[in-house]
Amino acid sequence: MRIDAFNRVSQLYQANSTKKTLNAGKKGNPDRVEISQMGQDVQAARAAVAKAPDIREDRVAAIRERMDAGTYTLDMDALADKLLTGYIF
Repeated sequence: MRIDAFNRVSQLYQANSTKKTLNAGKKGNPDRVEISQMGQDVQAARAAVAKAPDIREDRVAAIRERMDAGTYTLDMDALADKLLTGYIF
């Protein structure tokens, strides 16, 4: 593509010109946002989840104690079922 041809076409269609808009002095109501009750509830739930720790230390400590004592057993069939349920559904 030739650049000079592009320049002529853009001048023809005035593609590079900018238009200024005039402020008509419109004094309407300002924009505002209202959050519904459901939205407020969702925000509160997200804030509560954000404050909660990712790891439940009490449960981890209990399992760690059982592992150290040699009394922790894992049901492999139940684990496989949960893994498959998570991937299939």
